[in-house]
Amino acid sequence: MLPSLWLNNITSPSLFLFYSTTSSRLHPPSSLSLLYCPNDVLRDWVFLTRFCFLTDFGRLDFRFRYPKSRCCQNILLYFDDSSQWPAVYKRPEKNCYQKEAVLRPENNQVINLTTRYTWSGCVVRTHVLSCVGGRSFRSVRERWWYIALSKCGGEGLQLEYEMKLTNGQSLWTQHFSADEFGILETDITFLVIFSMVFLLSCYFANNLKGRQLLHTTYKMFMTAAGVEVLSLLFHCVYWGLYARDGVGNGSLKILGKLLFSVSFLVFLLMLILLGKGFTVTRARISHSGSVKLSIYMTVYTITYVILFIYEAEFFDPGEVLYAYDSPAGYGLMGLQLLAYVWFCYAVLVSLKHYPEKQPFYIPFFTTYTLWFFAVPVMALIANYGIPRWAREKIVNGIQLGIHLYAHIVFLIYLSCGITYFVDVFKMQTSPCQTELEINRCVIKQRLKLEGISVTVQFVRRRVFGDLFLGGNFHLLLWASALIRKQLGTMK
Repeated sequence: MLPSLWLNNITSPSLFLFYSTTSSRLHPPSSLSLLYCPNDVLRDWVFLTRFCFLTDFGRLDFRFRYPKSRCCQNILLYFDDSSQWPAVYKRPEKNCYQKEAVLRPENNQVINLTTRYTWSGCVVRTHVLSCVGGRSFRSVRERWWYIALSKCGGEGLQLEYEMKLTNGQSLWTQHFSADEFGILETDITFLVIFSMVFLLSCYFANNLKGRQLLHTTYKMFMTAAGVEVLSLLFHCVYWGLYARDGVGNGSLKILGKLLFSVSFLVFLLMLILLGKGFTVTRARISHSGSVKLSIYMTVYTITYVILFIYEAEFFDPGEVLYAYDSPAGYGLMGLQLLAYVWFCYAVLVSLKHYPEKQPFYIPFFTTYTLWFFAVPVMALIANYGIPRWAREKIVNGIQLGIHLYAHIVFLIYLSCGITYFVDVFKMQTSPCQTELEINRCVIKQRLKLEGISVTVQFVRRRVFGDLFLGGNFHLLLWASALIRKQLGTMK
């Protein structure tokens, strides 16, 4: 069944806000006002915007004004069927007449902006045609509509227009495209939950600080959680403004996305550091490891920035429906999988040299493997298994849920596995500075806590590992003397 347009005129259009074409790449508004007057190229067909209307409450209100000498221009209303919009958009082999031919005038998909067409609401002013009218959209399901202008076989388009696209009168739906329904409510819900997580992390941090156990990785976790809260706050403010006027403030949304990315990168760095044993098996990362990690995170960050610029500048609202349905989105998924490869390598190396840490690393690796793969798998399913008009809102909720899962799991590890961080953090607060001194601190503490037999095995593993990584024999001699001395004391 084809969708239908219900025709009726309006007499008093709502207030319209100015909107520039550059912003539409990021997020098409429901209210827009624009002067379209091409000077360099005479275009006879141009795409304006898209909107996903509800089945019964979709509404388009418009005001068009153009010189009488440029008569007659048309509003074209395409929907998302393969025989309509995909058949004409970015098809240079088709001319203006062929692009109009796919529409069905009997289905009210063409609005002639002339006085001869009653429903256009056009009247003649001084040297101009002024058209004020509206359309109601009705279909069997939520459907994408694409609005274009045409003037075939003439001097090209030149006009001023104002449009307002709405779904009902509710604050939560009026200015939102159907694919955006629930995003504001979802973001508010996760803002409250993440705020609670952040406050809980602050409470734990206060307890850890009192016990001198506030290690660096936990500070990184707090940073990621705090930045996530700020990101959600900016998103909620943006969507709240958008719900009020149908335009919002694009800068707030961009800032929210940037903060979301910062939170992700900090959390990712924390996971890789924990995988390499930082604050679990060692108090510091080797110089070569630090250099490699710095280079990797720098490349990762630069790539993220490039992908953001690509999204802002080259996203086409006539084709791309949400972030992961684009080359930039596939790039982000590839970066996350690359980070997972390093995470696996780091955890395996740590387990090889410190098998006694298996109770920590095995569940840690398992739970965060799910986190690494969740977003790419979710995006692929969304691209090929979820209807286009529902993707953005579903992906938004799942993505936030995945991030919440990662943060809550870390808090659970903190409450259940704090002993895995104790030994090394005490070394961080001790006078030990060099790698040799840090190794000695580890051996002393193990000797005190675990006994001679366990420590001898531990010393062998640690010294052989240090020799393999470029250590020296002085530590072996020192450890042997220390154990002999301890044995003599026990006798």
